[in-house]
Amino acid sequence: MVIYGVSFDMVGKQPIVLLKTVESNKFLPIWIGHPEAAAILMKLQGASTPRPMTHDLLSDVLGELEVQCTRVAVTELRENTFYASISLRVNGRELEIDSRPSDALALAVRAGAPIFADDDVIAESAIEFEHGVEDTEEVVEKFKDFLDQVTPEDFAGDS
Repeated sequence: MVIYGVSFDMVGKQPIVLLKTVESNKFLPIWIGHPEAAAILMKLQGASTPRPMTHDLLSDVLGELEVQCTRVAVTELRENTFYASISLRVNGRELEIDSRPSDALALAVRAGAPIFADDDVIAESAIEFEHGVEDTEEVVEKFKDFLDQVTPEDFAGDS
């Protein structure tokens, strides 16, 4: 998956990060907090702050400890909440750390780590556009139209 962009839902003005599958026109919208949206956007836009933000600090600490963030994954959607994990490699060991997707994504953009989403999460929550998405403006417009009508409850799975 790649981070396609960050937008805001029109109803509650809540930030949404939009992940796109690499091999298809499927998009996974994940509602996140304002600080995490800012952290993701700042890094994607190449902006910096005079002092390290929380995700920059985490990335710097991992680097100093010679710990590599090898991947992040959106692992499940349970009761309207997305779950994620951060995979780390330290001294030849692999560790998996539970995370909110927003924090995992903010770290991934700093570490250059690949982003994945579980097939079940994509099947349950992704939006698919029928035709190509070469035109970024067109996708943004379609996504804004979608956001005008959607609520987080629309992604609640039938349990």
